[in-house]
Amino acid sequence: MNLTYLENSEDVQYCFKFVNTSCPKVSRPIAINAALYIFIIISILITIFGNLVVIISVLHFKQLQTPTNYLVLSLAVVDFLVGFVVLPYSMVRSIETCWYFGDVFCKIHSIIDIVLTIVSIYNLCFIAIDRYYAVSDPLLYSIKITLPVTAVTIILIWLFAIFYGFSVFLSDFSKKSVDDYMATRSCEGSCIAYNKFEGHMDALIVFFIPIFIILGIYVKIFFVLRCKHGKKIGNMPNNGQCTEENNLKILYKKEKIAVKNQAVIMGIFTFSWLPFYVNSILNPYFNFLMPSALHDAFTWFAFFNSTLNPMLYAFLYPWFRKTLKLMLSCQIFNPDSSTMNFFSE
Repeated sequence: MNLTYLENSEDVQYCFKFVNTSCPKVSRPIAINAALYIFIIISILITIFGNLVVIISVLHFKQLQTPTNYLVLSLAVVDFLVGFVVLPYSMVRSIETCWYFGDVFCKIHSIIDIVLTIVSIYNLCFIAIDRYYAVSDPLLYSIKITLPVTAVTIILIWLFAIFYGFSVFLSDFSKKSVDDYMATRSCEGSCIAYNKFEGHMDALIVFFIPIFIILGIYVKIFFVLRCKHGKKIGNMPNNGQCTEENNLKILYKKEKIAVKNQAVIMGIFTFSWLPFYVNSILNPYFNFLMPSALHDAFTWFAFFNSTLNPMLYAFLYPWFRKTLKLMLSCQIFNPDSSTMNFFSE
């Protein structure tokens, strides 16, 4: 390839100095870049190893192999892959303000990113459905929501996400519809994954539609918990035969805690990704005036959700803390460790 030296002015740097179509590069002090690298690398390590603890826990300990935890396992696999595959390259792009990994890998990286985001949000959606069945009809829950049903659900979520991720970049509108933004910003060292139409579709299908579904389900769940179960417990006769009442109260308390835990995880996911998707919808209507630094901030605010999740598990789930201690103390290698009881009083 014939490379032409690009005459740079002294105060402007470029991603590729000897390419005449190179993107400009934002220059920062070395100390700031070093601090950013250290902070993000620590976050990546927390993301990878924290979610690896969840994956090993559910796969190894038999008592944790429940339908709900299988969905949590799928979510942890997503967050692990985000930390292992997505974040390192995004880190270099954000800090160096250049994409050094080629156009082909730009598309691959973007496809992986959108696939994992879809799997995350739809996992949360089916976790909400799982909790609704557990709360509204606890006696039939184990019959309706089984491990095979959950496994099939997870497989379908991943297949849908992969199909949608590839369709975004292979569809006709992706090839024909090129915005002015794409035309003006397309240069060596950029990685622009989608245009205006795709951004709208992505925001609706990947985020807003499932989020509203999840919110509706949790409203119904809290209605059932407050009205149906609370009323049923209150109307029970106060006699010597209180076993049924006590069992119902214990079940009610456990389900209430489980729902609150999942609601916290879903709420933080929504709060993390909302700025990114609002920006993806509104930014094209303002001629993409959003500063790239602010766009990167929204992106990383969303990415850090994968880092926060294992911290939330440690705070919300006693079993996570117990399995982490077992791994750190190497007790997980004991022959009978997989049959340990995590929920005994």
